[in-house]
Amino acid sequence: MNNSNKSLPEITLKAVILGILLSVILAGANAYLGLFAGMTVSASIPAAVISMGVLRMFRRTNILENNIVQTAASAGSFTMAKTSLTSFSIPSAASDIRFASM
Repeated sequence: MNNSNKSLPEITLKAVILGILLSVILAGANAYLGLFAGMTVSASIPAAVISMGVLRMFRRTNILENNIVQTAASAGSFTMAKTSLTSFSIPSAASDIRFASM
């Protein structure tokens, strides 16, 4: 049987919901780590492993759905982590400049 003609669903409701859920969880964890320790980690590998485990509980799933979930979770976490670090470093940099000019 030739499987190359088979169309696999990529953007499904379960993939989008799981991607948003993992994005919120990993973004919160990454923002906390960024503010507490001053550094963040990439959430790409944890998102891929968690999504693979959760999607395996569903009967019909494929690797394309896992790719969508991993990409959404990684992008959301990265955006939040960099935003949190930048937004809290700007006042610190501004206060250093003000003290240096005195």
